Amino acid sequence: MPASADAPLRCPCSGRFLAEAWRYDAPPDGETTFAFSGESYRRLIERCALCGHFVSRHDFAPELYTSSYVDATYGDAMRTEFERIMALPDERSDNAGRVRRIVEFADGRLRSGASVLDVGSGLCVFLARLTEHGFRGTALDPDPRAVEHARQTVGVDAVHADFTTVDDLGTYDLVTFNKVLEHVDDPVGMLERAHALVPGGYVYVEVPDGEAAAVEGPGREEFFVEHLHIFSPASLALTAARAGFSPLSIERLHEPSTKYTLAAFLTRT
Repeated sequence: MPASADAPLRCPCSGRFLAEAWRYDAPPDGETTFAFSGESYRRLIERCALCGHFVSRHDFAPELYTSSYVDATYGDAMRTEFERIMALPDERSDNAGRVRRIVEFADGRLRSGASVLDVGSGLCVFLARLTEHGFRGTALDPDPRAVEHARQTVGVDAVHADFTTVDDLGTYDLVTFNKVLEHVDDPVGMLERAHALVPGGYVYVEVPDGEAAAVEGPGREEFFVEHLHIFSPASLALTAARAGFSPLSIERLHEPSTKYTLAAFLTRT
């Protein structure tokens, strides 16, 4: 069992009902290759019998949202990858669906020109598409290359910071976490930090849907090593509640990329 199996990763209903779902002795096919991928590879996935949440336990040292993550995922081709994804037709674009959901939700709820903070902006395709609908976007990312890309290529305001420690971000009409909470040790704590940022607004969250993915087995990308948490509708609702939010909606998606995803709009309680 990996050394970090004793680490305090837990489901949002306290972790008392976690039990082994499966183990990996080698990276599954298609998993992103990191510097540690050639080392002894041992990883455990546990699932909560109560809320359906999955956690991934391993002893790999690298923090996956540092430069190693960007290096492994995009390398020096951020602009090329950005342009490729931007050129996808709507029916093949996860981001097109994401923007459509937010535009429909905003109608009657958010003011014209609503401000949006996208946490973990990455390639910034989402904000590039969203600003076409009149939203004012701000990108936040811990990697300086992603921040420079957001400013120079996309033309939005951008903040180079770790969201879990940064202060004085101001307030927004909407804060978005698109495929972010699954990468951190404490998704409840991360989401809780958004509470003060949306005094009269909303939060939008996307996370991998472990219940749907589990039907196809442990080789699904939702269970790849960069995901410490894989959610169920119940565990996402519990995560939101523990962070001081109430779900307005939780939707199950099978996206054009083939990802199984949970998308939720939250409001402050």
